[in-house]
Amino acid sequence: MVWLIIALLILQAYLLGSIPTGYLVAKYVKGIDIREEGSGSTGATNVLRTIGKTAAIFVLIGDMAKAMLAVGIIKLWFIFTPLAIIPLEWKSWLIVAGSMAAILGHSKSIFLNFTGGKSVASSLGLLLVLNPIVALGALATFLGVLGLFRMVSLSSIMGVIAVNILMLVLHQPLSYCLFAVVGGIYVIARHRTNIMRIFEGTEPRIGEKLTSEAVKTV
Repeated sequence: MVWLIIALLILQAYLLGSIPTGYLVAKYVKGIDIREEGSGSTGATNVLRTIGKTAAIFVLIGDMAKAMLAVGIIKLWFIFTPLAIIPLEWKSWLIVAGSMAAILGHSKSIFLNFTGGKSVASSLGLLLVLNPIVALGALATFLGVLGLFRMVSLSSIMGVIAVNILMLVLHQPLSYCLFAVVGGIYVIARHRTNIMRIFEGTEPRIGEKLTSEAVKTV
């Protein structure tokens, strides 16, 4: 029974993470498949370049909200379940497992043939539930780098690095620190083509569209 409940909690996190916010917004607003436009990502950045600010804001909020809900349900389980069916000492590890499932769902959505976004907004939503201070520190880093260089990809990568530093500085549980490392590596890996373009000097900045050559490398 315990393992069945754990499996169901992780599954719901994956399914919530899989909700294709960017795809649905793009379909509703312009009737297009966002995966066939720009970088092919379903995330807010590609929606911003392809459709506009308002749609991108909806996608950003939606991606954060679905991740927060996915982990929030796991937290609520431990609050409202009268019997300690799942040992309390497993709580942080189950939250981390659910967080990773939500990130995987966003980037490999079962509803989009296992395609999706780069998990930055979803990761921020998860961090707001895990530790708001870490989340706000990462957001401040993201916005600071974005203001200086106007590159979302570079800002996201620096935000990931900030998360790992803050987890250690704030003496977070081992499970959360491991999540920061593993989740961070995954998010950075999703940006590998962006990293190549940064070194080549071809990464588009906010307000610029991807060149045809850049699109081919995504």
